Amino acid sequence: MKNATYVEAARWGKYRGWRYVLGLVVILFAWLVVGTGASVLVVIAFSGQPDYSMLGPLGKFLYIMVGFPVFLAGVLIAVTLIHRRHPLTLITARKKISWRRIGQGFVAWSVPACLIGVLGQYLFYPDTFSFNFDLATFALFVPLALVFTAIQTTTEELFFRGYVVQGASMISTNRVFLAIVAAVIFTLPHLLNPEAIAGGWLTVFSNYFLVPGLLWTVVSLIDGTTELAIGVHFANNIIGILLFNIAGSAVTTPALFTISEFHATYVALSVLVAIPIFLAIAYKVFKRDEASEPVFQSDRKGF
Repeated sequence: MKNATYVEAARWGKYRGWRYVLGLVVILFAWLVVGTGASVLVVIAFSGQPDYSMLGPLGKFLYIMVGFPVFLAGVLIAVTLIHRRHPLTLITARKKISWRRIGQGFVAWSVPACLIGVLGQYLFYPDTFSFNFDLATFALFVPLALVFTAIQTTTEELFFRGYVVQGASMISTNRVFLAIVAAVIFTLPHLLNPEAIAGGWLTVFSNYFLVPGLLWTVVSLIDGTTELAIGVHFANNIIGILLFNIAGSAVTTPALFTISEFHATYVALSVLVAIPIFLAIAYKVFKRDEASEPVFQSDRKGF
């Protein structure tokens, strides 16, 4: 019990297969139906009509992000009411979250992402970088970006790395199987992103299937928690949303710098270089926390 993982914690509550089917229905309804409705309301509130093109940069950001609190609510309802276990079990089997490990994930990915993904790209394509001189809008955007990006990335981790992996573990606990299932399911809803369309199969493989789909699932299975992945995912997205935004990306924002062109080949190569650096920082520079007692030790079996 002392070294239980978050995957094993899936069996602490009610875990029959039909519960996962019902849970997915609830989550997808909240995300795709109610969340979409919330996005439409944002458009109407900002423009007075359901016309996305009428929105400014802040309105477009909220349009994309406003559905994630609803998505999160769906995940929490499924875990607490359908599976009858604590939402914390989507992250860890320990008594509490290790914020230290989340912070380590943030640093471990920020270093290679900024040095290789951003600085390296600037050295090769300096003309594609432009500074945002509208600092008033940027200052207003910062708190919105921090709050909504944290909700977005954490929600995706709770669902794709947490709920999906735990559900797949009811079929098999083989780590290769779990990692591939999570990577494929994570990739599917991102196929319509502008970056995926512009970059083709290379971007789909490197930016969605390999990282974050496969890599972040693997480190979660190694750690036995999704803490590292939560920190990594937030670092990855906040850099692209707040500091260096690619024009025409899935989330166009008034970031500090804008990159006018998406270079799919460079991005894919930078990802391959960033992976070993990230792993070295996460597992050589930083050390994993010692496992503590699980959250719950009762109600281990259920129907």
